[in-house]
Amino acid sequence: MSTDQLAGDARLQSLLHWASAQTGCSWQPEAVAGDASARRYFRLQRNDTQAADSLVLMDAAPLDAAAIDEFRRFLDVTARLHRAGLHAPQIHASNAGLGAMLLEDLGDRLYRDAVTSDNADALYGDIFVLLQRLALEVDASGLPDYDQASLQQEMDLLPQWYADAWLQQPFSDAERRDWHQVCDWLCQQALQQPQVFVHRDLHSCNLLQTSDNNPGIIDYQDAVRGPISYDLISWLVDRYIQWPRQRLVNWYEQHRQSLQLQVQPQQWLQWCDAMSMQRKLKVLGIFARLALRDHKPQYLALQPGFYRHLLHTAALYPATQPLLGLLGKRPPATHEPAP
Repeated sequence: MSTDQLAGDARLQSLLHWASAQTGCSWQPEAVAGDASARRYFRLQRNDTQAADSLVLMDAAPLDAAAIDEFRRFLDVTARLHRAGLHAPQIHASNAGLGAMLLEDLGDRLYRDAVTSDNADALYGDIFVLLQRLALEVDASGLPDYDQASLQQEMDLLPQWYADAWLQQPFSDAERRDWHQVCDWLCQQALQQPQVFVHRDLHSCNLLQTSDNNPGIIDYQDAVRGPISYDLISWLVDRYIQWPRQRLVNWYEQHRQSLQLQVQPQQWLQWCDAMSMQRKLKVLGIFARLALRDHKPQYLALQPGFYRHLLHTAALYPATQPLLGLLGKRPPATHEPAP
């Protein structure tokens, strides 16, 4: 947004007035990249040019019941992460009725922009420690269960938004029977695992390199109690950074050992692959929904990588091989369909 657009944004000006009342100083806003939600974020610099302080202003409007509930979940999960000594942003002020929050500025050094094939093992050291601590140290009591209904609802975004609404190739009755058999197996694999705290969207744009207590963690308000492999898969099978199969398998095993899980390596690998497939089915549906419903077509460019990895993994297990037929007929389109 330009300076004139920021100055003419009545909602933002109201939030800046609130921020000044909370902090005792005035702020200059700069729009920063948000996520796939309707939330907006602004980096606030103090108008006192001798001060280097900055904060992040989160705008959670429009303020419907769902947004207010998400706002309160953000506060709750932040407290859980802080109690475990992890680097979620400090909350300097919040107002659920206003839909505004002032957060510690964790900077803009995204892992997405830092990781290469040569430095990944070094940079990922802190991430694997974080994954271990999320699973073993963060309190998951009272969080929503990532149960079979939740897992299935996510996967059903694929036939609803990817196959039907976007590609306009709905499943036949026979394909739908195959689909439900595959989904049942994937759910079983998830529910057999130890159930722990799950960030739920732990990818390379939601972790930042910080000089203190690295890494910084954001976008965790949808946390649940769910499968212990989920955050590992969310991190390693990323939308922006893709790895050869053997490197992924090596990292999976490294994490199993660090967690001291009493599960055989082959069973753990199957759990990880199943979790990877569940997540990719969900993501293909979400990306199509973002394009069609939310008018965010930029996510479509990420679909082919997820699609290829999904088919490769599905071919490894008899229970998921029907996906080869279901999706083989429905490769990602290169553009949004005409309205």
